[in-house]
Amino acid sequence: MRMRITATVLAVCATLTVAAASPTPTGKAARVMENLGRGVVAVRSSSTQVLVSWRLLGLDPEGIGFNVYRSTAGGAYVKLNSGVLTGGTNYTDSTADLTRANSYRVTPVVGGQEQAPSGAFTLSAGHAVEPVVRVPLRPGGAVKFVWVGDLDGDGEYDYVVDRQTSPQKLEAYSGDGDFLWEVDLGPNSLNQDNIEPGSSAIDLGHWDGVTVYDFDSDGRAEVALRIADGVRFGDGTTWTHENDARQFMAVLDGRTGALRNWSAVPTTYLADGPMGARLGVAYLNGTTPSLVAYMKNRRDDGAFNLMMGAWKFDGDSLDRQWTWQREGRDAPDGHNTRALDVDGDGTDEIAEIGFVLGGNGSLRYSMGPKGIVHGDRFHIADMDPSRPGLEGYGVQQDNPNGLLEYYYDAANGNVIWRHGGGPGDVGRGMAGDVDPRLPGMEVWSFSGLYNAPTNRLAEPDASLRPWPQLGLWWDGDLTVELLNDGKIEKWDPARPTPSGSLPRLVSTWNHGAVKAAQGGPTLVGDLFGDWREEAVYTNASYDELIVFTTNQPTPHRLYTLAHNPAYRNAMTFKGYMQSHHVDYFLGAGMAAPRRPDITYAP
Repeated sequence: MRMRITATVLAVCATLTVAAASPTPTGKAARVMENLGRGVVAVRSSSTQVLVSWRLLGLDPEGIGFNVYRSTAGGAYVKLNSGVLTGGTNYTDSTADLTRANSYRVTPVVGGQEQAPSGAFTLSAGHAVEPVVRVPLRPGGAVKFVWVGDLDGDGEYDYVVDRQTSPQKLEAYSGDGDFLWEVDLGPNSLNQDNIEPGSSAIDLGHWDGVTVYDFDSDGRAEVALRIADGVRFGDGTTWTHENDARQFMAVLDGRTGALRNWSAVPTTYLADGPMGARLGVAYLNGTTPSLVAYMKNRRDDGAFNLMMGAWKFDGDSLDRQWTWQREGRDAPDGHNTRALDVDGDGTDEIAEIGFVLGGNGSLRYSMGPKGIVHGDRFHIADMDPSRPGLEGYGVQQDNPNGLLEYYYDAANGNVIWRHGGGPGDVGRGMAGDVDPRLPGMEVWSFSGLYNAPTNRLAEPDASLRPWPQLGLWWDGDLTVELLNDGKIEKWDPARPTPSGSLPRLVSTWNHGAVKAAQGGPTLVGDLFGDWREEAVYTNASYDELIVFTTNQPTPHRLYTLAHNPAYRNAMTFKGYMQSHHVDYFLGAGMAAPRRPDITYAP
């Protein structure tokens, strides 16, 4: 019998091979992060070769090596490499009988001794030559976003997908594609307006309303979800409330989709209707994760109320830590949120395009008084490795002062340089190292490709800059590739070409992929294999995830990006999808990154 839950009653450089230097001392306990496995993956990179790739973990000892083993058609595992592998965590197998199924696993080697083997990845007999892992889904509606988390505690990522149906749905799948559960978002998800959505609607415009993470650090991920009347959970129970506009934060069991606990969204702005929400993760105390939310609704005069909040789930209760309302403050927001340690003190801040909140919910700084207004996209990263700390880059939407883009100190909001020439609606902006000839990263929108540290054009002809969409580490060097309109591309500074004619590495449609809403993938992140990134799409029938993973070897050894605190936080946020960044400089000429100050969940 279905139980009803009533809310009113329930309470270009030398090969980088160093794993990591010593951690930076912070005086705080290490932050608890996912206890990931090796994430072994294998793809056919040619008619005769297989690229096998696996994770270097954040806390792996310096000098760790690996052996690669293959089992053919269920036979005994045979070691493939003659000497222990101490370079890039990938291996090209040129001896496999590819007419038969082949399973691959790796064993770490520490102090000359083999450790326990990893889990295995099986490449099917006669498998296609493609840089793809395919994950089956149940038939259903269009998918806009995918989230990952270790729902079952096996050390590998599982998938949570949305369905853009009426009403909307959430579905969870194991990493192999086994269906786990479904949540029906109910009648209050029928209003799918991208500015003023229904109280339980998700994934519209720059709202998501969902995120996935191990909030109680027990080794299994939960699903956080903004809910309202009529939401039916994975165990068949239904949330009810007499006021359709009343909203709650809920944490669901990642294995079953059942409600673990809930907390009311403050009713400060309830008179103006339900609030759209953007959810993600921040370590506000530097040690354990919090659920953070950016929430807005629209007043009758057309202006917006903005509230931000944080919640802590301890495995039992879900408690609100704080809320912050903008009210009359000059604090410009945008269409994506970032959470990372902007000042290097070991605790995370929550960053919007024009302001930053501290871990206690107080306003750390605003760039509004410095002429910054609303904009669509911004980035925070170590763009200038010669300068202490992190830098930010943002673009502007119709700034009355003519400002188009700006570069700033992420710790305090001081603007380092700015470019004018507007007003103009600069809808895209990108940051990444695409020119190894110049120090640090490049940043660009539509006014030209600039080297961020020097504020100089990397390419004098502004029309030869690439399209500012998404970055993707793919081809094995340390500069970033580009993911744009279903194409993985490489901007070549020695032979620059304009957007639309860049050298292409992959056309995703050749492998059956279709673009999601806003023309992009459903997820980009370091999901398995070595430190290069995956891009997740669906097929046209929406019954398969098509996960693009590199088929090119690399000599460079880096710990998995998913064990970098800034990067893993970024994977939890959606909004207008943006590139994720680590908290060290990743690019040509980089130094070996420090070992992250983390510990693993049980």
